[in-house]
Amino acid sequence: MKKYLILPNIRSCHNVGAMFRNADAFGFDRLYLVGYTAQPPKPQIDKVSLGAETWIPWEHRDELEPLIRELREKNVMILGLEKGKRSMKIEKLGSIGKDIALIVGNEVDGISEEALALCDTVIHIPMHGKKESLNVSVAAGVAMYVLAQQ
Repeated sequence: MKKYLILPNIRSCHNVGAMFRNADAFGFDRLYLVGYTAQPPKPQIDKVSLGAETWIPWEHRDELEPLIRELREKNVMILGLEKGKRSMKIEKLGSIGKDIALIVGNEVDGISEEALALCDTVIHIPMHGKKESLNVSVAAGVAMYVLAQQ
């Protein structure tokens, strides 16, 4: 099973670098850096990724929606990581049995409604504290860990 991580309009180079490391740790095959998400080489990314950006395949795309459509045509299941009315707890996802692409949201705005509408499933990480969200790279790491157990 191939696993892809999609990073649309991630503002922080440190978050991008951390997600390269997460992808390496949890066996993800490719990162898609979409929109204004920073791209290697960049000192802030390199510092946090500790070299993972040199061996994890990645590519830049200008727009998210054409990428989602392209992956869906290849029978890749599109998962959005966003808490909302139609999201399910990540632990209830169960076995998928096919290639997946995980979309994480922008640090401020999350995943757009248009992109969420194109997802096959929307998942969220249950929160037990007062805060309603995690840092995007932390949330991505938690979700990638769970998906790696598939």
